[in-house]
Amino acid sequence: MIKNNTHKYSVSAMCKVLNLSRSTYYYESKAKNKDESQLIADIVEIFRRSRNNYGTRKIKQELNKVGQID
Repeated sequence: MIKNNTHKYSVSAMCKVLNLSRSTYYYESKAKNKDESQLIADIVEIFRRSRNNYGTRKIKQELNKVGQID
């Protein structure tokens, strides 16, 4: 709707009328680089090896050790 009317009205005016922030209009989602199924499998394995004890911080540290996340 906004793209179709940019030649008539400003984007900021249309966003104000539609009660939408401009940043939402201009937002472009980032493409996913990796297959998430492998990441999920690694997380489940780390959690299982810890006897269901590790939380998010420890799991993130373990993923950093194996080079799964940056």
